[in-house]
Amino acid sequence: MNETTTQDEGEHKLTLRHLTLDDYDDMKEIMDRVYHEIGGAWPKKKFRAQLNVFPDGQICIEDHGKVVAAALSVIVDYDKFGDKHTYDQITGNAYLTTHDPNGDVLYGVDVFVSPDYHGMRLGRRLYEARKELCQNLNLKAIVAGGRIPNYSQYAAEMSPQVYIDKVKKKELYDPILTFQLSNDFEVKRVMTDYLPEDRKSGGYATLLQWHNLYYDATKTPLIGGVRTSARIGCVQWQMRTMESVEEIMQQVEYFVDALSDYQCDIALFPEFFNAPLMGVTAHQTSNDAIKALAEYTEEIRDAVSKLAVAYNINIIPGSMPYIEDGELYNVAYLCRRDGTIESQDKIHPTPHEKRDWIMSGGDAIKVFETDFGKIGIQICYDIEFPELSRILSEKDVQMIFVPFWTDTKNGYQRVRYCAQARAIENECYVAIAGSVGNLPQVDSVDIQYAQSAVFSPSDFSFPHDAIMAETTPNTEMMLIVDLDLEKLKTLQNEGSVRNYLDRRRDLYKIVWLGD
Repeated sequence: MNETTTQDEGEHKLTLRHLTLDDYDDMKEIMDRVYHEIGGAWPKKKFRAQLNVFPDGQICIEDHGKVVAAALSVIVDYDKFGDKHTYDQITGNAYLTTHDPNGDVLYGVDVFVSPDYHGMRLGRRLYEARKELCQNLNLKAIVAGGRIPNYSQYAAEMSPQVYIDKVKKKELYDPILTFQLSNDFEVKRVMTDYLPEDRKSGGYATLLQWHNLYYDATKTPLIGGVRTSARIGCVQWQMRTMESVEEIMQQVEYFVDALSDYQCDIALFPEFFNAPLMGVTAHQTSNDAIKALAEYTEEIRDAVSKLAVAYNINIIPGSMPYIEDGELYNVAYLCRRDGTIESQDKIHPTPHEKRDWIMSGGDAIKVFETDFGKIGIQICYDIEFPELSRILSEKDVQMIFVPFWTDTKNGYQRVRYCAQARAIENECYVAIAGSVGNLPQVDSVDIQYAQSAVFSPSDFSFPHDAIMAETTPNTEMMLIVDLDLEKLKTLQNEGSVRNYLDRRRDLYKIVWLGD
């Protein structure tokens, strides 16, 4: 679509452009006239949300600076909704919370023309602009639900299917359906209760589709296709006296080998799982001990990366301290099975970490693309800050991994219950893995309490207590869990409650202020 295409028509000067918030009064005037029988115009907050979510999809025609027609749309992953959806479901009640930049279909939210401009084919111009947008974005199709307002005149004598067939044969005229058919749209099916307040249509609507002939269809590859499930392994690690990196890695390899045999996609170890190395030599202070531990981090990271490649499994080796520019951080690495490595710093050091270890917090929260889905990593205390998980959720993270270390049951419960809350409120899976046992020779890390677990959202398709699985408390063991990623998509759109879709983005949002 050309953003400013101008054409003179006698006393008119028509311009096709994108809508702005300043156009609301003109929009309201038209909608109040066109939709006076079904509630009139949207509130301004809804219009604002549409522009914020997908500004390129909201277009209009103005005449001498006044909006006289408009078309609104959203990109959706159509498989999430299918053909049996309602208007509110697929448009997020017109707030466009369903917008997916990686979706495959341009969905028509609305098209309306001022009654004063009927007969000027402005609707056709808007439809052509939509088609151009669909082609430019390389989307499969345009899909829309269409009202059939003249059906009320014939409802007593024929079904909506018969009515639609007669309109298609041009035996009857419907102001909306006739127009859509003339613009190359096909009727896929009849939908019931699509827009219940539309009494003229009897709540019925047509599901219409226009195919983009220029769509560059690429087949799902045998290698690298989208995964619909993931198998994850959590290691509940026993703290014990160890004298070398080799001894640590021998135990790590034992678990990696076992989880790989069960074809896990990822292995999660606890926070500071390598803490036994602080007891190799005596240290005057806790700060000296943690800095000494940081000297092993790169060696362990590289050794774990080699295991990830050798055993064909992604590994999060808990977290380890490292020093950069004289600052001490707590870092979790993602060692992928393709040999690449990425990291996530702990954002919120605990009071103990800041006081005794002089530890600094990181300044970035990352989304990691893996061969089994989008994941986030939040180290222990970070899961207790809901803003971080919300930021990850807005970036379509499906799983959050939480390596933790807690000494008491009180501390463990903070991690556990916050992790469960994050899974429910963000409609994702959250896995936590901690350590057990004791290290009497290491100051500040002498006892541990843990019960590792994997949590799910809370709805009918998930376990009744929203716990996928959990370990026996304070016992060294592994936890292996299969996660159905398709259930997350279904939940988001068809759940008993829909936290993601119903979030009032027009009223509040979380803004990341870091670099």
